[in-house]
Amino acid sequence: MYDEILVPTDGSAEAEVAVEHAVDIAATYGARLHALYVVDASAYATLDVTETVVEDLEDEGEAAVEAIATAAADAGVETQRAITKGNVHEAITAYARANDIDLIVMGTHGRRGLDRVLVGSVTERVIRTADVPVLTVRSETE
Repeated sequence: MYDEILVPTDGSAEAEVAVEHAVDIAATYGARLHALYVVDASAYATLDVTETVVEDLEDEGEAAVEAIATAAADAGVETQRAITKGNVHEAITAYARANDIDLIVMGTHGRRGLDRVLVGSVTERVIRTADVPVLTVRSETE
């Protein structure tokens, strides 16, 4: 049923809960897990975004996808890692289309302040625009 599973991450504790579910589902179905981090420099539009800020975000992304790859490897799950730039929900859905993703697993909230209202704006937009099922996972603190 699931051959390619996408788990987008922002490196937050909320995203880690979704990772646990994604790894378990991938192990159950023998699927490959795609770990995706999106660098969204537009979130810092009011600041003078320098190349250093973008590099710091990319480093954060490397650490986040590496943590997913490690968790997946411990469960015997093959992992594809990716870091991309752009609008987060658009990048997630574009990645899903380009990589024949069968399921997206993501937290209901990330770490941004006002984006945490209700389901979370990124998650809600992915749910509305994705061509595949989206499994949302609530964190234990919600």
